[in-house]
Amino acid sequence: MTDVLRPRRSVLYLPANRESAVAKARTLAVDCVILDLEDAVQPAAKDAAREAAAAAMQAGGWGGREMLLRANGLGTAWAAADLAMAKAAGFGAVVVPKVDSVDEAARAVEMAGGLPVWAMIETPRGVLDAPAIARVPGVVALLAGMADLAKDLRARPDGARTPLLYSLSAIVVAARAAGVMCFDGVFTDVGDAAGFEAEARQSVMLGFDGKTLIHPSQVAACNLVFSPSAEDVVEAEGLIAAYEAGLASGVGVTTFRGKMVEVLHVEEARRVLGLAR
Repeated sequence: MTDVLRPRRSVLYLPANRESAVAKARTLAVDCVILDLEDAVQPAAKDAAREAAAAAMQAGGWGGREMLLRANGLGTAWAAADLAMAKAAGFGAVVVPKVDSVDEAARAVEMAGGLPVWAMIETPRGVLDAPAIARVPGVVALLAGMADLAKDLRARPDGARTPLLYSLSAIVVAARAAGVMCFDGVFTDVGDAAGFEAEARQSVMLGFDGKTLIHPSQVAACNLVFSPSAEDVVEAEGLIAAYEAGLASGVGVTTFRGKMVEVLHVEEARRVLGLAR
């Protein structure tokens, strides 16, 4: 039987101190929720936001959603308290911003106290060091942070994110080489539904596992784009059946719909079925 994979298609950032947004997230069909203590929270509100995040976890009601905390950067005065609270409150993982090197990744893992670390790659140095960062034990995912990266690169992204494609692909390659997950960055124009869907489809094309979001209106489209379609399921089932029939009959080369079937194709088909289930 094909294993069932945990879907991590939609990953929604929420300001930890915005009670209404946190309450609404409990009603959304979102796979992962990141309660944010960093960019979404002003310095004067950091301590109160941390308390609010802990209270939100203790209140429960999150169902099967995977709960993460985005801590403040390791060089800030709030990081240690953020990461200690994440473990004490029962978060499933922590998101650490601007991880630029192996040393920073290792420090993040140590400070997280055993919680899995999702490392944000959002600087030129982070992109170049992404392969090594992804191999640090305890790092389980890379997240693309394209807004800060574009600023540092002095790039002017178009609708196709042309100047960022190298960095996006570099993050995917680093994650796949290390056997960890990877997630695309946010689409900031919440009023542009067509633009969001196009960028999400580009994310799938590039190989990301899912996409980070900033608004509830983006969840449904994200889940749809990152889910196997009915046609994908039929294709995967047919390919596996053809391969198994070929093995049973002793045929040296198996084909499906005119194309040669190799083990790598079967593995991908099984992954698709696992995700669909």
